Amino acid sequence: MLLTSERVYIVTWNVGSAVPPDDITSLFGPNVSDGSVDMFIIGFQEVNSMINKRLKEALFSDQWSERCMDTLSPFGYVLVASQRMQGVLLLVFSKWCHLPFLRGVQTESTRTGLGGYWGNKGGVSARMTMFGHPVCFLNCHLPAHMRNLEQRMEDFESILQQQQFEGGTATGVLDHDVVFWFGDLNFRIEDYDIHVVKCAIESSKLPLLLERDQLNMAKNTESVLEGFLEGPLHFPPTYKFDVGTHTYDTSAKKRKPAWTDRILWRTRRTGSPVPTHNAALQRGLTSWLGGATKVTQHVYRSHMGYTISDHKPVSAVFSLHFPFKVDMPLVELQVNKEWCKVSEATVRFTVASTYQRSSWDWVAIYKVGFRHHKDYQAYIWAKGEHATQVTFSDEDLPRDDGEYILGYYSNNMNSIVGLSMPIQIRIPIHSPTARRSSSSEVSSEDDSTLVLLAPCSRSPSPKNGKHRHRGSRSPAPPALSSNPLPSLQGLSLCPRSKEGQTLSPSSAAKKERLVSPDTVLSPTISPLTPRSPVSPGRGVTAPEALIAAILGEHRPAQVSPTGVKHIGKTGKTDT
Repeated sequence: MLLTSERVYIVTWNVGSAVPPDDITSLFGPNVSDGSVDMFIIGFQEVNSMINKRLKEALFSDQWSERCMDTLSPFGYVLVASQRMQGVLLLVFSKWCHLPFLRGVQTESTRTGLGGYWGNKGGVSARMTMFGHPVCFLNCHLPAHMRNLEQRMEDFESILQQQQFEGGTATGVLDHDVVFWFGDLNFRIEDYDIHVVKCAIESSKLPLLLERDQLNMAKNTESVLEGFLEGPLHFPPTYKFDVGTHTYDTSAKKRKPAWTDRILWRTRRTGSPVPTHNAALQRGLTSWLGGATKVTQHVYRSHMGYTISDHKPVSAVFSLHFPFKVDMPLVELQVNKEWCKVSEATVRFTVASTYQRSSWDWVAIYKVGFRHHKDYQAYIWAKGEHATQVTFSDEDLPRDDGEYILGYYSNNMNSIVGLSMPIQIRIPIHSPTARRSSSSEVSSEDDSTLVLLAPCSRSPSPKNGKHRHRGSRSPAPPALSSNPLPSLQGLSLCPRSKEGQTLSPSSAAKKERLVSPDTVLSPTISPLTPRSPVSPGRGVTAPEALIAAILGEHRPAQVSPTGVKHIGKTGKTDT
């Protein structure tokens, strides 16, 4: 008995260090605007990761993420998670209305290049529970060349073994109800020479080549591939093309065409139990509702029109049929359908008994079409264990008439756990000076010393203050990984005053507007991430950041008793 299904669209593309095209809308299918897809999952390989490129992206976020957000956010899709390891990038987008039901979002990465020291090869993943069911998305770039089949299998097995997640029953990749495995897997066509392969492609005799496809043959012999399924390949090999053309490789190397770019899936034989406190009822309901999640593939195709890389993109559309659906939000918001005056700007909320609140939770105003959870217009702390409402002040409210959404962000879960329906905000402007952007407030900060800070650090502890913050119009780089990374990908520059330096009264006043009234001023508040609540923390020096970028090195954050994240030393991989 299948009660519900969600449609997932997956794309994989080795972009060959190319700059994204101006328009990638067709990459997401002909119906991207009709809302028929619930989630878009995008896996890139060979995103430009040169040092000068990474330094620029530390300030402005990478071009491919920006282009995907530019394309999908106008249709109501929000970036839920992102994870990058040098040139391997994974992006997870969802319809905004599904955000409260995507919980426990975590990301991981595993380097396999140069014996595990280099991140040009390996895998990045994002896992979450979708309406109560654990699902994992794994984007891999495996070793190249015909002769390295065994190395590909060893690296994939290593990725599965090393990637472990915290909490819940699905701690490993294969513990999830559904796993999607995709990327530039680099499997080749054996035995036939390049002329036979090209002739078979030109005469549409693809089954002849599929018989000698390394991945198809390995599924019959390699235990690590047990249970992985793939739809029929009705499109020609997606590698290797002369860049800028639709012609297979004519260079001196003359690489054989191959289906290197693949999308597979795997389901568990038994599904997740129905959530209830009664064990006997849980067993009965789980059995009656059908047990395991089922997957149906609707489309599996290549996008041959793109020529910026020597690979063609590949996409697939799936339906996930869940035997039951957890569709009650942890926090329910009640707001007026229209705010025409400041006195109406109150948000009431009801918290589920199972939800663990934090003094770092906040309620934000989002404009319809927002890009990620930090792309808010303003936020206010939802502090107080028994608080049931928050009220935005006049200076917090947007002056642009339009549709907005109220969201409740959970610090413990690193995600939005409650959303309102869209409302209209039409607040009259009383004064031309009533609104000033946060970025202008800090434009004259002392810049004598530059410090690199992780933009995903938390804001100053709200304590007993009523700190509010209005985001600037310029989007901040999203820091959505479950583990904040001090690598160059997730860093931003900010000014810090020299030791012993006395700030001018005007400068000090500007700093005070960025922190709560009862918080000690910190010299490390980043003016380049005004949309995200930021906290005082120990910075990362420029040399350390450059080394981290070169090696793809990760030093996870450690949380002090005060709730402030500091950068600690460890050897674990997660870039």
